[in-house]
Amino acid sequence: MSDLKDQLRADLTAAMKSRDELRTATLRMVLAAVSAEEVAGKEARELSDDEVLGVLRREAKRRREAAEAFDSAGRAEQAGRERAEGEVVAGYLPAQLDDADLAAIVADVVTRTGATGMKDMGRVMGAANAAVAGRAEGGRVAAEVRRQLG
Repeated sequence: MSDLKDQLRADLTAAMKSRDELRTATLRMVLAAVSAEEVAGKEARELSDDEVLGVLRREAKRRREAAEAFDSAGRAEQAGRERAEGEVVAGYLPAQLDDADLAAIVADVVTRTGATGMKDMGRVMGAANAAVAGRAEGGRVAAEVRRQLG
């Protein structure tokens, strides 16, 4: 069993004991998403820590998008709840790269791949996403690659 999944379960138990409703609900939602991912496909399997991180990233993105949708609909209370859930999930994700670090990584990848223009964007994106390893959203990486190649 993955260490991250064990940590999520232990934190859920602690949240339940301390009667932290937000944390309890959020961790239950995350563990349900992990379980659904484990049984998806042709046969059930145990997720690795990297795969659990992928589920956490997806859930964090869903919380951000839901908060934006609630804000645009004028539902501030629900948007606040989604943001709070997103903060709980973000606590389990690796620290995000700041813009300067991301720019440096992309510049290094552009140099290594010998990219000269937008026609090389796919090749650069593949290498950049591997170098970033989940520490920045794909949209941020793509924007930086476009800026440097454009």
